[in-house]
Amino acid sequence: MQLATIDIVVVATYFVCIFGLAQYVSRDRVGAGPKNTTDYFLASKNLPWWAIGASLIAANISAEQIVGMSGSGYAIGLAIASYEWMAALTLLLVGKYFLPIFLKNEIYTMPQFLERRYGPSIRTLMAVFWLALYVFVNLTSIIWLGSIAVTKVAGINQDLALVLLGAFALLYQIRGGLKAVALTDIVQVTLLVLGGLIIAALTLGKLGEGAGLVAGFHRLTAAIPDHFHMILKPGDPHYMDLPGLSVLIGGMWIANLSYWGFNQYIIQRALAAKSVGEAQKGIIFAAFLKLLMPLVIVLPGIAAVVLAPDLAKPDEAYPTMMRLLPSGLLGLVFAALIAAIVASTASKINSIATIFTLDLYAKRRGGEDGAAREKHLVFVGRAAAVVAILLAIVTARPLVGSSEQAFQFIQEFTGFFTPGITVIFLLGLFWKRANEAGALTAAAASVILSWAFKAWLPTIPFMNRMGLVFLIALALAVIVSLVTRSRADTDTIDTRSVSYATDSTFNVGAVAVVLILIALYVTWW
Repeated sequence: MQLATIDIVVVATYFVCIFGLAQYVSRDRVGAGPKNTTDYFLASKNLPWWAIGASLIAANISAEQIVGMSGSGYAIGLAIASYEWMAALTLLLVGKYFLPIFLKNEIYTMPQFLERRYGPSIRTLMAVFWLALYVFVNLTSIIWLGSIAVTKVAGINQDLALVLLGAFALLYQIRGGLKAVALTDIVQVTLLVLGGLIIAALTLGKLGEGAGLVAGFHRLTAAIPDHFHMILKPGDPHYMDLPGLSVLIGGMWIANLSYWGFNQYIIQRALAAKSVGEAQKGIIFAAFLKLLMPLVIVLPGIAAVVLAPDLAKPDEAYPTMMRLLPSGLLGLVFAALIAAIVASTASKINSIATIFTLDLYAKRRGGEDGAAREKHLVFVGRAAAVVAILLAIVTARPLVGSSEQAFQFIQEFTGFFTPGITVIFLLGLFWKRANEAGALTAAAASVILSWAFKAWLPTIPFMNRMGLVFLIALALAVIVSLVTRSRADTDTIDTRSVSYATDSTFNVGAVAVVLILIALYVTWW
């Protein structure tokens, strides 16, 4: 695949415009950059709903979604879309029940919540864990899969692509922090959706052979009907990845609640909202975008089964479908792909810097509050961002490069930890008797039991394993909490005065999301 001159011009225009926009929105009213940690890490707690919703999706949808999930669509089929559609339902729960508590208590980071709810030990433990996970699993996956796409389309060396993607994502957000990321993400998401819809339309058009998109879709479903089942049966070769009803009532809930409700990388956007109502509107916006994502991401991968049946790896599906694009449109879709990669990378970098600075460095540096200290912490955050992307670039190939389906690799690896994380936060939010001993027990049990199940009972699908480990870790956490005493004054989280009432915009939107989901699963059961 070769980029024509017009394609290069389109991509260059994107780089210049998004970089310029990021620098522009980073200024405050007098033209200076962020003055303190609230400005830099939480966008001055002034994000509007549209920025929150767009930024949630831009942070989530990157190379690991576009390239990786499209690859899983090629290998598995429409069933992989459950990760998107069930996420929409999860977002509704996060908006109604989790965010009111976080915002009422002025939470900045998830480790901070853990300290205020349980005590300091678990804050440090989870901060270190999340930093390792974000740098060596998530960030490496984003830039590695992004570099695959860039190499396939532009033909440049993959190691060079790794460096260029990481460097641009770092530079465009390093001045303004979360504000630079979130306020430019509406552009990134627009490009992402537009680019994906173009790819989907062209693939269906080619399958339709002049008879239109609908005819192309009918041909696709007739040619590979096994790729159009949302709920896989035990005999399906991919049942281990998506074990039947577990995607609706089992382990997928554990993964989704952990990711969308308790993941600094995601929830940080909502924590920066002007108000609870504004955050909830952003959540509804994001939920509707999640309903659209399988059309943008999964469908091109499924179409590649018919149009390019002999790919060496499933993750080559999306870049291969981009070859259908004419000059000009190729540049636009390529820019959209880069936009998704860069937005997600920048978001991850910013969250890494936030956790390192506020949950580890600031806690140990001490000193009195003041303008000088705040300025120093912003500098530390920027330095942490630089170190994080350098580590990710160096380790991406050995850690992620050998995986056949990177999206599935990420899900299974994080599945070792997510049951414990979900237990810790759910008990912390909704059961006052839970204490630090119980929380630490859940964290340890999650890792030990996940490893034991995988080693000794490898035939259990990882999603079912997550569900089982969650239930056992929950029981252990409850028992340990009941038989041990909490330390005095460790719980400073106010839940009694929190209101869970939602306005009509949220309620109507939530009902619409649920009805659409019911229709989708009934149609493609």
